[in-house]
Amino acid sequence: MSDTATRILSLEDDLLDLLGPAAVSTEPRVRERASVDGAPMSPILAAQLPLGLADLVVFAASAEQIAIAVAAAARHGVPITVRGKGTGNYGQGIPMQGGLVIDTTRAKAIVEVGDGYITAEAGTPMVLLEQAAWAAGQALWMYPSTAQSTLGGFLSGGSGGTGSIEHGSNDRGFVAALDVVHADGSAEIHHVEGDEAQKYVHNYGTAGVIVRATVRLEPLRDWRGLWASFPDYAGTLSVLQTIGNLDPAPRLVSGDGPEISASLPADEAIPEGRSSLRAIIDASIVDEVTAIVEGAGGRVEAVREGPQASIRLSMLSYNHPIEWYQKSQPHEVFHLEVAGMPLSEDVEAVEAVFPGGKLHIESTKQHPIGMLAAPYVSEEDVYRGIAELNAIGVGVHNPHQWNVDFEVERTLDTARVTDPQGLLNPGKLNPEYNGARKGAIR
Repeated sequence: MSDTATRILSLEDDLLDLLGPAAVSTEPRVRERASVDGAPMSPILAAQLPLGLADLVVFAASAEQIAIAVAAAARHGVPITVRGKGTGNYGQGIPMQGGLVIDTTRAKAIVEVGDGYITAEAGTPMVLLEQAAWAAGQALWMYPSTAQSTLGGFLSGGSGGTGSIEHGSNDRGFVAALDVVHADGSAEIHHVEGDEAQKYVHNYGTAGVIVRATVRLEPLRDWRGLWASFPDYAGTLSVLQTIGNLDPAPRLVSGDGPEISASLPADEAIPEGRSSLRAIIDASIVDEVTAIVEGAGGRVEAVREGPQASIRLSMLSYNHPIEWYQKSQPHEVFHLEVAGMPLSEDVEAVEAVFPGGKLHIESTKQHPIGMLAAPYVSEEDVYRGIAELNAIGVGVHNPHQWNVDFEVERTLDTARVTDPQGLLNPGKLNPEYNGARKGAIR
């Protein structure tokens, strides 16, 4: 028996003693389910699957159980990958070196709802946090477009979403405090706040494992979901940024041309053959937004109240329209994350970089951001297009890779202390890779 197999078996015995048989599995189907995420959305990554397979899966039911599992794996020198709902799209949650996967979705206790903050365990779905906040007359600063994502997953792998127009990404004050565990063989839970907490945000769990978090709330406003349509995409783009810059700030403003709009789930508020604009806005500016839409040749299709309207609109933002568009096409579709004023000022030039290119747009305070989708030809074609987009003033993030690409040096410095054996999500923190060709797959 190999040394690796011996360590896995010894770890399994320890975890059975520590957490009980209901929390530990080596079943092949369980291991397979725990070893995938949304990577098939990328044709570049899909061609490389499977990228890894867990040897052992633990279902941790509390922050303390997550810490116990991390500590046990570290003592045995077994790689550790921690996951929430697995909604990430680019392989960040795949256990590339096997080992232990810790599923946190049972650790979903909401610990406290206070004035301006909420504390919960890492596996708590963001939608449950929002519901608890609403019940207290408050709302999350932000939550991801996939509202069922877990708190720990969003902080470790996500960046923004509903609420980001006003509050930016989740590394800009959203996190008040974290409870984290290090891969040092102890189950000690470290409480960190402020700048110290930011060291653990958006690095895929490579520097420490978030087991509990405190994030910011704001007073609940009277939100409305507004659906509008235009004869063409130019109409939508002419008002999207104007609406995003209104005061009070919308929580979300999304826009799609007729082709992507046609692929979205059927809704009378998204009429066939027209470009769709969708927004979550304060009730006080409904009339103002209506005047802006009608002044640009569009029409308001619906104004809906209640949290379900907001959640539905969130699920039609960011990556989601591209996923629907992919499903509607007879060929492979890839996408890039893009940003800059050309997205609204010269959309034809942006889409023309790739034959058949289609843009999905979101408003921010600074400039529009979005997803540029097109038929997939080759990885080389993707990198050629990135260079062309940069040349016309479009910022590009290549999502077809799994490496940490945010505050890499800071994360490396932290991980040297918190993960001395390099066991936390190995394969994801690779500085040489990040210096190569904007994240080319190698």
